[in-house]
Amino acid sequence: MERTEHTFGTFTLAADRSILLRGSSAAALGQKGTALLKALVEAKGEVVTKDALMAAAWGNATVEEGNLTVQIAALRKAIVGLGAGGEFIMTVPRIGYRLLSSQEISGETHAAIPRLALASFRNLSADPEQDYFAAGISADIIAGLSRFRSFAVIRLPQSIDVSPEPEKAAGAGDLGVRYLLGGSIRKVGNRIRIIAQLVEVPEGRHLWAQTYDGILDDIFDFQDRITENVVGVIEPHVQQAEMERARRERPDSVAAYDIYLRALDGITSESEAGNAEAYALLQEGLAHEPDNALLLSHAAWALEHRTAMGWPALGSDDREMCNLYVRRALEHARGDAMVMAHCGIALLQTTREYDWAIRVLNAAVEANPNNLMVVARAGVGHLHCGDLQTALKLFHRANCLSPGENGAHLPLCGIAHVHIQLGEDEEALLWAGRALASNPRFDPIYWMLVTANARLGRMDEAARCLDDLRRISPGVTISRIRAGQPGMDPSRLAPILAALKLLGLPEG
Repeated sequence: MERTEHTFGTFTLAADRSILLRGSSAAALGQKGTALLKALVEAKGEVVTKDALMAAAWGNATVEEGNLTVQIAALRKAIVGLGAGGEFIMTVPRIGYRLLSSQEISGETHAAIPRLALASFRNLSADPEQDYFAAGISADIIAGLSRFRSFAVIRLPQSIDVSPEPEKAAGAGDLGVRYLLGGSIRKVGNRIRIIAQLVEVPEGRHLWAQTYDGILDDIFDFQDRITENVVGVIEPHVQQAEMERARRERPDSVAAYDIYLRALDGITSESEAGNAEAYALLQEGLAHEPDNALLLSHAAWALEHRTAMGWPALGSDDREMCNLYVRRALEHARGDAMVMAHCGIALLQTTREYDWAIRVLNAAVEANPNNLMVVARAGVGHLHCGDLQTALKLFHRANCLSPGENGAHLPLCGIAHVHIQLGEDEEALLWAGRALASNPRFDPIYWMLVTANARLGRMDEAARCLDDLRRISPGVTISRIRAGQPGMDPSRLAPILAALKLLGLPEG
């Protein structure tokens, strides 16, 4: 049975009665107005083209565009007549209309998560048969991107002429879109080339571009590989651009999203001071939104990381506070993969509820298998409490998703740790060196370098790496490292502690 009631903001559209309700008040819309508003509500904030709206209200009948303008004006009048402030129906010049959210109406648009639009990949081949391949790539990419909660994703109709080229990207700004992803596909014989580009609008500033070449022996395998690569790399670039935007445009904002961005910047700095500043920001945000799962999970992450690194406590009982944040965050997570991943690691590292931690981390990977940090954190879980080969597989997948991006040091360091456990020290040195190049402020990288060099008899190099560790982490001791790491299987940390002790790191 077709749904007859549709809600937006404080309104309910009773489509079967052609009535718009708000509280105890009602306004009659008429058949055409009802059909138009129903189409806008069902689009969930995405743009509905003029052609689509006219088809919804008038079917195949030929009518002037002015009729649409009159009906939209009547809808706006009805909404205002029911006591709503602000403009709910936004005109998208030359294209159509979209329905704004209550958050946008209240003036909080600056603090809402960004919108990313996917323009259909263009088929530049002489072969029109490849249109289906271009459409398939576009559909797979938007499905993968939709798993991320850090931005909203919309797919642009083919009739909207915008693309990642600077002269056309600005048009996406009329859609309320901050980022635009698109590209082209060209096929010659059995070879295919795909170019993907991400730009920031309306400036048309290029954030990322990549070319993929391959042979179409297995077209679906190639399509899956391209989708995975594009989806995995987009989120870190959007996240970094958003952090820069918050620093530049909204440095004093108290909106939860901006606080999250500024706190994320502090936590990922891998410094004691940055971590403390981030935690203070998160507490400020939670005072306004105590049930915000994103803020709760990042507060747990900040305290978990301090514990793992052995940094001074921020409160009377950081472990208990971390535990409280985790439980509240999971209560409100609603399937958010990043929330679950941060909570899973906190359960592993801080509260030591190992079985629960693995279940949460596995659920996070199921929710979004294309997020570097989610997959890498699941690898950490298996490294300490599960199967080493599973851990290695997860770390390699994370590294393939976003090589060289923010957070890449975590899977690289994890790979090194697995190889140390397997007695493959030369391989461990290779991966630890790559991790160091990605982030020289992550303590565990130096643990791996000291251990692998010491076991290979390279004591001078091991001593130098230990000196580097002491420079970035003054006061580091064996007991501090042991206390900050999971203890379900002591053998997973034993070779590292033994090497550090051999090189002269004090016990306590």
